[in-house]
Amino acid sequence: MLRELPKAYEPGTIERKWAEYWVKERLFEVPTPANKPEHAFTLLLPPPNVTGNLHMGHMLNHTEMDIIVRWHRMLGEATIWVPGTDHAGIATQMMVERQLAAEKKNRRDMGREAFIERVWQWRELYGGNILEQMKRLGDSVDWSREYFTMDERLSGAVREVFVRLHEEGLIYRGKYIVNWCPGCMTAISDLEVKHEEITAKLYEIRYPVVGSREFVTIATTRPETMLGDVAVAVNAKDERYTHLHGKKLLLPLAPDARTDMNGKQVGREIPIIVDELANPEFGTGAVKVTPAHDPNDFQAGLRNNLPQVNVMDETAKMNSNAGAYAGLDRFAARARVLEDLEKQGFLVSIKDHGMALGKCDRSKDVVEPRLSTQWFVAVNKKVPEAGNVSLSDVAKQAVQGANPAIRFTPENHKTIYLNWMENLYDWCISRQLWWGHRIPAWYCGNEKCVHSRDYPGGEPIVARSAPAKCPDCGSATLEQESDVLDTWFSSALLPFTVWGWPSKDERTQKELAYFYPTSLLITGQDILFFWVARMIMMGSWFMRKEPWSGALPIGRGSTNDPPILAPGAKRPLQMAVPFREVYIHALVRDAERQKMSKTKGNVLDPIEVIEKYGTDATRFTLAAMASPGTDIAFNEARTEGYRAFANKIWNAARFVLMNVDRAREAGWWSQEEWLRVGDSTKTTLEDRWILSRWWRVVGELNSALSEYRFHEAAQVIYDFFWKDFCDWYIELIKPRLNSENVAAQKLALFTVMGVLEGSLRLLHPIMPFITEEIFEAVYDGKPPKKSIALVEFPKSDEKQLDPEAEREMALLQELIVAVRNIRAELKVEPKQSLPIKLYSANGARSSIERNRVMLEKLANVSEVSFTPQSLSNEPGSRTTAQFEVAVIYERKVDVGAERERLQKELGKMEAELAGKEKQLANQAFIGKAPADVVEGMRKRAAELEVLIHKSRQALKELQ
Repeated sequence: MLRELPKAYEPGTIERKWAEYWVKERLFEVPTPANKPEHAFTLLLPPPNVTGNLHMGHMLNHTEMDIIVRWHRMLGEATIWVPGTDHAGIATQMMVERQLAAEKKNRRDMGREAFIERVWQWRELYGGNILEQMKRLGDSVDWSREYFTMDERLSGAVREVFVRLHEEGLIYRGKYIVNWCPGCMTAISDLEVKHEEITAKLYEIRYPVVGSREFVTIATTRPETMLGDVAVAVNAKDERYTHLHGKKLLLPLAPDARTDMNGKQVGREIPIIVDELANPEFGTGAVKVTPAHDPNDFQAGLRNNLPQVNVMDETAKMNSNAGAYAGLDRFAARARVLEDLEKQGFLVSIKDHGMALGKCDRSKDVVEPRLSTQWFVAVNKKVPEAGNVSLSDVAKQAVQGANPAIRFTPENHKTIYLNWMENLYDWCISRQLWWGHRIPAWYCGNEKCVHSRDYPGGEPIVARSAPAKCPDCGSATLEQESDVLDTWFSSALLPFTVWGWPSKDERTQKELAYFYPTSLLITGQDILFFWVARMIMMGSWFMRKEPWSGALPIGRGSTNDPPILAPGAKRPLQMAVPFREVYIHALVRDAERQKMSKTKGNVLDPIEVIEKYGTDATRFTLAAMASPGTDIAFNEARTEGYRAFANKIWNAARFVLMNVDRAREAGWWSQEEWLRVGDSTKTTLEDRWILSRWWRVVGELNSALSEYRFHEAAQVIYDFFWKDFCDWYIELIKPRLNSENVAAQKLALFTVMGVLEGSLRLLHPIMPFITEEIFEAVYDGKPPKKSIALVEFPKSDEKQLDPEAEREMALLQELIVAVRNIRAELKVEPKQSLPIKLYSANGARSSIERNRVMLEKLANVSEVSFTPQSLSNEPGSRTTAQFEVAVIYERKVDVGAERERLQKELGKMEAELAGKEKQLANQAFIGKAPADVVEGMRKRAAELEVLIHKSRQALKELQ
């Protein structure tokens, strides 16, 4: 056999071989071209955490990206898929700290420099797991462009962005309430807090009024924070407390003296203030004010010039301001506080209270609102020099308008995105970690200098590199900011930094001109705000300031394409955005549509699934279930089915190639003649039909992939290969392949080889491994390119369609299936050949007579006789819009069973007709639906009316 295919399909062996080959041969590398490619397609891999391993969400994401990338590459476009990993500040530091703890060490004893060195060592040993798994999946990325977000080149870009934003007044340092994770010991963003609905407790506590026997009762869910209270607020409209305005309360349990965050002493007596923070309709109408531990209290504290008393340290243990509770964990302190309140008569009641409890997405610790000094990006601040717009303004403009610079699929994510942008707060970008991009800011050691950390209102020195001395006082004693940047800050810059920005060298300028904006982003909805929104914000802000080099813009050949600009012109927003399209895929859930989680024990390891069924079958499963906007209920039974599909492809190829071998042994097969002549001679109906069907699938497949309808693409090629090609065409040509007529054999073999080879091209983006193996065999080890991934993907050509052949074949298929079904109901022995009677009143007879041999072979028919009389009243007959058929068989038909069958079919047809008539009566549907869809629906309705009439007549005859 040509490059003999083993009898058994073994995906593991094939996949390992080709995965290594693709990387070794560097097939997917794209060097910087000398000139702008006519068509370019660029895609950025959402960088997985360097700590990570592949999960099913990754598998879906990578499968969809690889399908699209392979498709564009085969379309002949300069296609670059840029891979990389994220340094994952919190996750990586946690991983290394756990490793150190097992060795009875900790990072503080090691010191920052030694700890960072240890993290780099960990990264070298363990950080490449997910990259190796990507190779296992067959990801056709350009490995020469692989990046790591802590690489020096990217780190330099991060510093440049930070400094520029600071110079524009868009980065500032301030004291605000942040989400604090005691486990990670750092601030985290709102997006990293996952809320869990729980039934908590609401505690009512009495605060004595100073100089009176009266009490004010407040309600709280966090009684331990009362030790940091500095006031109690009431509403001006709440008449219950009017007489207490200006009075003071005695804070129960608190120490006599506390220290606020500015070093001033704060006593136990706290004022009653009038503020909108208090809602008369909630609880008692009086609310405790703890500015250092609640965001709303913090704002109320600013309005009323209140001190800020922090009662917890970075691990959420009570500090010296908590008096007798110092050193206790916050929850242990809560229990002690409640116990003491009850003993002293201050605890009024405890009630159940529903609330959303925030937990850190990483450590799962309960998040603590905490006042601390952090670095922020002012996302809503308008910059006059930038056209009086803000970062958020530009990010909103990028997706708005009739012809937006960025298009979302599914489109509803655009609305979700804009709603989030409308309610955007300043972005806290500092993290109290050691691993990450250290903030490029320095403090002067001279405490009297304006750049000192302790100078009131002073600002640190922000610079691209470490200054030799203080620019204000000249001191050489400088200390760099210990905080690092939020990981999402650096990853937000990737769409332009991966090409070399801010370098001005020739390569960078060419690549930015040729490949930026990137063409597409495929990602999950869970990082729409984490990453997608921030990339749009940063890319649009920085790249619109980059001068245009004069190269032609990248576009999709649509109205969305930007105009051609003169060199040096200012980039319009369409050419500044980080990508032109965003495809948001759904989540992968378990077979019961439950979210996968380790707690539930329903997590599927994709590597285990791959080991069991093969990568191609797993990829096909995900593609076939990837309907836009619908979560995937991953079911291994589907994967088992697509493993069978891969086996079907394998066996079909073996059958075709065995016939090629046989022809070669007979002396008439010529590879060169096949490639030259191909399927140019189409004489038989089955040849004309299969080629027309193949060309129709080419159009449908290209259309589905262009709109990210992966499920439709998979279904189209599945149905064609399994049903049309294997079940029908191969069966139809077997008599010709086995005939003594060499010309007939040759025509059949040339055609089947051409359809097989073309089908491999169509299948390749979804099933790269099996198609590569068979493609190599088809060309006897001498394919036209080094890989099927580099050959041309077929393009739609309506001139190649043969509607008449498809109509005629559809008639014969319907007749063959009808006869097969009748035989099955009559329980005829499979080998027994029987005569049939046919009635046709609309011209189908000539087609049937022309193809009598096909009918006799595939339906096991011994004789065909035509009758002028309707057969609808004969038991066991079948009626369609084009013919009536009955099998001549002596076995007595069960009239009752036949009536039941006809009634069931009649019910289905009546329901279908009612549905069609309802749609056709809907003017809104008629106005929007394509004309061919409406026309097809009308034809089907007319057919159903005829069939319903015939079925009713047949039922009357059986009474």
